[in-house]
Amino acid sequence: MTHPRPETVAVVVVTYNRADLLIGMLDGLAALERCPDAVIVVDNASTDHTPQVLAARTGLPLQVLTPSENLGGAGGFHLGMRTAVEHGFDRVWLMDDDVVPAPDCLSVLMAQDEDCLAAVREDTAGRLVEKAATRFDLRNPLAIKPKTGMVETDYGTRAAMPPLVEIENVAFEGFLVRRRVVEEIGLPDPTFFIFYDDVDFALRARRAGYRIWAVRDAVLVRQLDFDQQHDLAGWKGYFMYRNLFVVHLRYGENLAVRLKPWLIALAVLVLSPLHGGRAEARNVVRALRDARGMRRLSLSAAPGPGPGPG
Repeated sequence: MTHPRPETVAVVVVTYNRADLLIGMLDGLAALERCPDAVIVVDNASTDHTPQVLAARTGLPLQVLTPSENLGGAGGFHLGMRTAVEHGFDRVWLMDDDVVPAPDCLSVLMAQDEDCLAAVREDTAGRLVEKAATRFDLRNPLAIKPKTGMVETDYGTRAAMPPLVEIENVAFEGFLVRRRVVEEIGLPDPTFFIFYDDVDFALRARRAGYRIWAVRDAVLVRQLDFDQQHDLAGWKGYFMYRNLFVVHLRYGENLAVRLKPWLIALAVLVLSPLHGGRAEARNVVRALRDARGMRRLSLSAAPGPGPGPG
């Protein structure tokens, strides 16, 4: 009698200039009950002591990728996932550098026979801070923000969750995906740079018929507080506006939703003397212009021939 071989899994970590956080994250990976088969770290051209931290790390099946420039989170996850898929790993577990998995986190996830899974995030005090959307509305043009429900607000505590919660988008912090999904829908789109690359990937997966589940008992501890008040007049504001607009243009389910970027931009321009000023107005104008050029999925993210087994 033959038994199916256990699935292999590669962890992909993207890091940039947060060496001290990375140490804790790698310690968490080393303490996992189920050791990953590979840990692929994309060091996004860090200028701190990240290279020294990685060079000194032993006890993990570490592979370090060092692009010559900062690819952003989106480009880093694109590169890391592409490497994992090309090496034939059955599953890829995406991880940021500021989370620490519970020792049984990967074991719990790997025990689930589902193609798309997400660990559930808590803060260092044990409070539920999982912001993955339980409802992501691209049908109602009056929904100013498409995320109209999330795990944290729906349940309040992790104990109140059922074992599996279906979610409509993910964060690339603890997202576990099977290789066959990537072969069908493609890689994360590196042109996002930061923000919404994970949302874009989840929307493609769901449109291809895959369901995404948050697993209550697979816990990640977030080392930093969420900062939801981004500076919309600064450089991050440009990417937040642009990539939000791209999601609406690519996936809006009707014309009214696909026109929302123009309405949002108009509202920002009208209100800019009171909020954000000229810098935010410039951001939103440039974001709308550039989003129109990103309406189609970039060729580097589109699916191609599937790799063979490793």
